[in-house]
Parts: sequence; C-alpha cells; structure tokens
Amino acid sequence: MATHALDYDWVIIGSGFGGSVSALRLAEKGYRVAVIEKGKRYEDKDLPTSDLDKQRFVWDPAHKLYGIMRSVLFRHILTGAQTGVGGGSLMYGGVLFRAQTGFYDDPQWRGIQSWEQALKPHYAEAERMLGVSLPQWDSVAMGLMREVAQAFGTKDSFALSPTGVFFGEPGKTVADPYFGGEGPARTGCMRCGECMGGCRAGAANRLTKNYLWFAEKKGVQVLPEQEVVEVTPIGAPDGGDGYRIVTTHHDAAARDTRTSYTARGVIFAGGAVGTNELLAQCKHGGLLPRISDRLGDLVRTNSEVIYSVQFPEDIGSWRDVTASSRVLLDGDTQIELLTLGPKAGAQRPIWTFMPGGAPSGRRVVKWLGQVLRHPRAWVHSLRKEGWGARTMLMLVMQTRDNGIRLRAKKRRFGKGYRLVSEADPQRPAPNYIEIGDKVIRWLAERTGGIAQTTVFDAVLGIPNTGHLLGGAAIGANAESGVIDADLKVFGYRNMLVCDASAMPANPGVNPALTITALAEYAMSKIPAAVADDAQTGPLHLQPAG
Repeated sequence: MATHALDYDWVIIGSGFGGSVSALRLAEKGYRVAVIEKGKRYEDKDLPTSDLDKQRFVWDPAHKLYGIMRSVLFRHILTGAQTGVGGGSLMYGGVLFRAQTGFYDDPQWRGIQSWEQALKPHYAEAERMLGVSLPQWDSVAMGLMREVAQAFGTKDSFALSPTGVFFGEPGKTVADPYFGGEGPARTGCMRCGECMGGCRAGAANRLTKNYLWFAEKKGVQVLPEQEVVEVTPIGAPDGGDGYRIVTTHHDAAARDTRTSYTARGVIFAGGAVGTNELLAQCKHGGLLPRISDRLGDLVRTNSEVIYSVQFPEDIGSWRDVTASSRVLLDGDTQIELLTLGPKAGAQRPIWTFMPGGAPSGRRVVKWLGQVLRHPRAWVHSLRKEGWGARTMLMLVMQTRDNGIRLRAKKRRFGKGYRLVSEADPQRPAPNYIEIGDKVIRWLAERTGGIAQTTVFDAVLGIPNTGHLLGGAAIGANAESGVIDADLKVFGYRNMLVCDASAMPANPGVNPALTITALAEYAMSKIPAAVADDAQTGPLHLQPAG
C-alpha cells in the first residue's frame, strides 16, 4: 500500500510515560503521529478533589464512571491502572528513582547487552524532561524514615526521593522554569499531600506539561476518549504494509461507535494491564497471531507488598509530597512511606489487621485471632473521620527474580478474552515480605498506631502492588520474550511496546523513570523520517535495512 494512503506514520496506543516519550521523539524525527487515549483530557482544575470524587477518580465504564483510576483484582495480585491524557502521571507521586543494580543483572536480559550503560544517557534525559529535584523541606514522614533506618541498622541508607514536582514558592505561579520559557507556567508545591488524587495546584510535572506538551506543539494529534479494540496488519501479514487500528468511543455523544485509523507503525503504550489485555485479544483473536507465545509470562509485581499504618491522631504526616524519602534494607528492599492526602477515604474499607505470614488457609483464622485479642484497636481502626490524615501507606519493593503470569481466557459471556493470573511455581511473587512486616509493626508500636494490610491479603493472601510490570517483556528471541532489545515486537515490522509491560525485571523502585528511559532508548533506535520518492508526499519510515 502506498504510504500516502495511510492516515498516520505512527499510531501510539496510550499516553503515559512510554507513549508520551514516543510521541515527542517521533514528531521530532518528522513523522505524522497520533496518540489514542481511552481516558479524558484533564486540566489541573478538572482533576479529582480526592479519591472520594467518584465521577473523576474511578474508572468503571460498566457504571458510567470514566475517571483516572481503574482498580484491577487478579487471583494473585491487586493493582491499579490509570486512564486519561498523561496516563500514570495524572495521579502522580512523582517518585523518580533510577532502578537498583539487580534490575540490570536479571537473567532474563543481562546477556543481551550492558543495560545499565545503555540506559544511562536516557535516564539523564528523562530526569531533565520530568524535572527531577529533591524535596526542599523536612517532614514528619522523613523523620519517621530516619528513625526506621536507625532502628534497623542502616542509618546511611536514608535518602530523599528524586521527585518530579516543581518546588518553587508555595502557591506562586511562574513562567516555565524548565524549558527556557517554552513550556507551561508552573505553580510551587503547596505540601497539600494530594499528589495521588491528582495535583490540582499545578506543581506536579505531569506529562501534559513536558513530553506531551511539546509533542502537540509539533503536530501530534491526541485523540482522547477512544479505546483501541483491534490492531491488524494491512496487506502483508508481518505489518510491512501498515496496520488498521479500530477504536470505540467513550464520550457520551459517540458512545458505542467505531472508528478506524491506518498507520505505517504501531506502538503499544497502554500500561501493563492495558497492553497485556489488548495484545492478548489481538493474538488469541487471530488479528496478530505472530506475537510470541511468551505473552503474559514474566509479569512482575516489583516484588512488592503494600502495608499501611493508621495513627491514633493526625500527626501532620500528610504535609509532604507523596513519598519524600526512602530507606534501603536487606540489600535491595526499598521502603517508602506514602501519603494519600488528608481528604482521602475511598480506600479505608479495604484496610484491616495484619495476619502476618500465615499460609492462605490459615490467614482468616489468624486475622480473627488478632481482632479478638485487640477489640478496642479493631473498633478504632474502623473510624472514618480523618482517615486520610491519620494514615500512611508503606511500599516495600525488591529486585528479586519473581513474578506471576497472565493468561488469556475466553469469556463465558460475550466476545473476546479476559486475563487471569497464575502463580509462577519456580519463582512466585511474594505476598509477605518479612522485613516489611517488621518495619510496619515497628512503626505502629513507635506511633501508637495500627499496622494494617488489605482485606484481600488478610483473607486470600492476595498482595497489593502499585507497579505491575512485564508480560510483553524484552528477550533475546521470540522463545524467551515478546519484544527484542529495541522494544520491537518479534514477528512484526514497525510495531513496538513502550510501557511498563516491556520491563523484563523488577527495578525495586517506583518504575516511572525507568519506563521513560526505556522509551527514550527505543526511540533513539528509530531513524528519522524521509520524504517519499516524489518529495511531495507525507513522510514515512525508511526501508528496513
């Protein structure tokens, strides 16, 4: 098919960290680019007022809710996925650590090249674009983390979090401080603690204020409220002639209508949940049958467990950014305290007493024993008033080689496939991390608070992670991974995966910066566009070498 008959050179599915990077870098190289995003476009003032603002916070189309947060429960993990233009940066703690060393040493990809060296310049560029800096204050949460480091014999492991937030004068709006005045105005962080509900103050360096901002200025078309449901080659089965991308609409005026686009290349960037769902639909539905059978393997949970501590009163722990510091224990176990903000409350019903490391069959009994032994604390834990101000979550992350699997299962009712999880019998992802258990209990005792886990963990042994990764992982070949070292899908031309699902290993830190750096790396491998033979038509990809 002639290039000029295609709508775009590249269509990017998703507008999070990988999608936004791809959009800007491809536009800079002269390509015609569209970004398709199933969520809405948000200005600062349009973001949720808290997680209790269901219309703007919750994504649940079955109940006509089209907000920024989708909760996803599998048999082996509870996680979340963000929707909206800007993806995960919409409810953005802005924690931007580089991956720990164990990430690069994972056997899945360490033999391909020296990844630490390959990603080093791209980390630096990602940090520049995302505006990384350190918090400019001391806080209650930092004090507690210093105490943890001291109590557990790792005083020197305390560190402030590199953070994608503008630490200017609180509440003062100034001209763009990052890109020589070419970017949007920014407002200094007000330490309201509401990053995870969406920064309405304008301090968070969301993707709409950097990568996507400049991508749109270079002509990238962002198409919100459309969900991609089909991707299929046009002509050549390897996609050499381009692809057709079919969407359904989520806006009220055009709901249930379908739109078709064509492009020379496609980039999957809908996040670990979204990309795995779409790739599974396309592979098992016969649209992209060449995708590796390794799809759904090597799903990583960041070897992560999330706990919480509920303080007896408001101690001001929320006057901060989401996670302003960390402590490193047991060599590779990173621990962070997180605030959800003083107005938060939607999560309160899912948190309960911790049963400890009991096997699944005994967890309910152990949990009930805790309730019976501590009835007053149990009643206190049910208090609604001021829950967000009195509660901090605790992330426990590791680089260990473990994970789960996601399998496509044909729907019993309706068309298509859904994803179900399986345990990896050789290297199962943890639902209990001993050092994390010790730290949260120590914090509870130190503050007079209550150590908690989710009811899913307490009853069913299902841990909680904010960082689901992998499933379409980098590998040396199609027998070991879904994409190659340049993030290109095995079996297809001009098709890439540039989001969390590409990550082959646990970074042991919040992964946003690594996702960004990987996307920068992948885009550096794509050549600049060249004009067609007539020198008058649209730009297109250079021929394959």
